[in-house]
Amino acid sequence: MIRVRGLTKRYGPIMAVRDLSFEVRPGEVLGFLGPNGAGKTTTLRILGGFLPPSAGEAAVAGHDLTRASIPARRATGYLPENFAAPPELRVGEYLRFRAGLKGLGGRARRRRCAEVAELLGFGDRLRQPFAALSKGFRQRVGLADALLADPPALLLDEPFGGLDPLQRVEFRAFLLRLAHDQEKAVLFSSHVLPEVGQVADRILVLDRGRMLACGSRGELLARLEQAPRLRLRLAGGAAAGLAAALPEAFPGLTVLAAEADGLLLRLADAGQVSALFRWLAGRPEEVVAFQPEEPDLEELFRVLVAGGGEEAA
Repeated sequence: MIRVRGLTKRYGPIMAVRDLSFEVRPGEVLGFLGPNGAGKTTTLRILGGFLPPSAGEAAVAGHDLTRASIPARRATGYLPENFAAPPELRVGEYLRFRAGLKGLGGRARRRRCAEVAELLGFGDRLRQPFAALSKGFRQRVGLADALLADPPALLLDEPFGGLDPLQRVEFRAFLLRLAHDQEKAVLFSSHVLPEVGQVADRILVLDRGRMLACGSRGELLARLEQAPRLRLRLAGGAAAGLAAALPEAFPGLTVLAAEADGLLLRLADAGQVSALFRWLAGRPEEVVAFQPEEPDLEELFRVLVAGGGEEAA
C-alpha cells in the first residue's frame, strides 16, 4: 500500500533523509520512532506530496508520487503534527468545506462528514466552534479530515502530542480500528516510546535520516544481545549489604540500580542464573522476591541511537 525505495532528501549540505526503504501493508500500523530531527516529519511530508524527494521513489496504492502525484495524494490522508482550523468556524462547517475540496458534494458530503464524526466520537460537537474544543477533540477533527475521502493510507505526524492519558488511550483505539477493521495502511511518527510499542505492528527506528532497525516489537527486542537481568525486592536495610556482597560472590555481576527496597542486577552470562537463584533463595530474611527483568524499547532505542544500529545488529 505504501512503498518506499531509496528515499533521500537533501537541504543543501544537510541530508534530512538517507536512502530510506520500507513498506506498509493494508491493515498494518507502522510506527516511526526517532528523536526530534530524525527525519520523521520530512519523510511523511514527502509521502503526503508536500515535498519532492531528492532521490529515490515512493508509491501509495500503486501510484508513484512523482509520476502520478494527484492520484497518490488522493489515496492518502494526512494529519500534520500541529493540526489547526479557523477558530471561529464550526466543526461541521469545517468538515463540509474540506470534504468539498476533496471532491465530495451534496448529500454524499454531509453523509460522510456525519460518518467520520460518529466514528471518532464527536458527532455531538459538529455545531461547536473549533476554538471551543479540547486538544483531544481537535486531534479527532484532524483525523476526521484525513478520513473524509476514505483513503486507503493514513500518514499521521506525532498524533499523540499534547494528549492526556485518557485521550491517548482513545486515540490508540481509533488507529487500531482503522487499520485492523478497515484495512487501512497507517504510518505514524512519534518520539514517545510507550505509544509506539502499544500501537504499532512494526516499528521503524530512525535517526539523522537513517533507518537503524525495522521490525515488530518482539523482533527488535530480540536484537538486544545482552546478559540476563534480575530485579530484587528486598527487606528494609538489606540493599546496601547485598549490593556489596553480590559482585564479590558472582564475578562479572553488575549492580545497575540500587534503591532502598530493591536492586537491579546484570549477570555476567546466563550460566550464573541458577547459582544466583539458589544463593538468593537461601536468604529469605533479606530477599522478599526476585524476577527476570525484560529489555524494553527505551533501552533498545538508546543502544541503536548510540551505536548507529550496530550494537543491536
